[in-house]
Amino acid sequence: MPGGKLVVADLEVAGDRIRTARISGDFLLEPDTALERIDAALTGLQTVMPVAQVAAKVRAALGDGVEMLGFSPEAVAVAVRRALTGATGWHDHAWQFVHDVPREPALQMALDEVLTEQVGSGERPPTLRVWEWASNAVIIGSFQSLRNEVDLAGAAEHDVTVVRRISGGGAMFVEPGNTITYSLYVPESLVSGLSFVESYAFLDDWVIGALNDLGIAATYQPINDITSPAGKIAGAAQKRLAGGAVLHHVTMAYDMDAEKMVQVLRIGREKLSDKGTTSANKRVDPLRSQTGLPRAEVIDRMVGSFGDRYGLAPGTIDDATVELAQKRVVERFGTDEWLRRVP
Repeated sequence: MPGGKLVVADLEVAGDRIRTARISGDFLLEPDTALERIDAALTGLQTVMPVAQVAAKVRAALGDGVEMLGFSPEAVAVAVRRALTGATGWHDHAWQFVHDVPREPALQMALDEVLTEQVGSGERPPTLRVWEWASNAVIIGSFQSLRNEVDLAGAAEHDVTVVRRISGGGAMFVEPGNTITYSLYVPESLVSGLSFVESYAFLDDWVIGALNDLGIAATYQPINDITSPAGKIAGAAQKRLAGGAVLHHVTMAYDMDAEKMVQVLRIGREKLSDKGTTSANKRVDPLRSQTGLPRAEVIDRMVGSFGDRYGLAPGTIDDATVELAQKRVVERFGTDEWLRRVP
């Protein structure tokens, strides 16, 4: 479990019921006999029962006076749902790594969609891609209002290209060299049994560990932020495609021009005003100031941490994939109609 211990659910199923259940792991539990109560609570449950109801059954069976360290009734329920849905783990996949060349913002949006589809169809293995930006950009979420989020005059003044992505979430301000952006393209089976909120924590767990190794006290903050005591570090967004793959992308602040950001993002001004804060620097604390390391070294150490955990083989983006993405830029991602789908 993200931030916790390993929870294993070994189940035998008969028809639409759990016939036997055995929970194990490296968690801590007192009293010892509470484990038997957990197993008994799971036995006989319907296999379609959602996580919340499974957790409620476990909690009721445990009652008062039980100490669960490193896990919870919800953790047990998630492990059960993942077992029942045939979920895969990180080590079940051969991961590929692509450190991409600088590309224009609209093409980045299209590539994210195409690469996710390729993982869903089996054309590409699960992939970690680190982006490089060819120009300044604001990326708004799929459902955000363009005029409410972006000061278009400010964007033009600072040579900022505005694009819309396929995932939800908030607007991101990026500058080449000041931002670290990466995407995970994963099969749906990796997050099977997890809610959207749970999958954010699950897919961000490796980078939390990588940042911790860099000396940053990073934590996951629901729904989609990575923070430290010094301020926000990153924001994530996610999209599950019909083809059976999940796009999970994250933009991290390596360095930032906070004053420029609030001249371009209207919502940034709103959030600062709501907090009674006069400086955006107090809301976001970049990786440069927290680590003192060059951007390239931060990236190398993050990617190295992923590889140490799960393995990584070098990969590429071929010309046919780029051509398909460029076609989608012309048809959708680079059009005014897409940008203004929510005016």
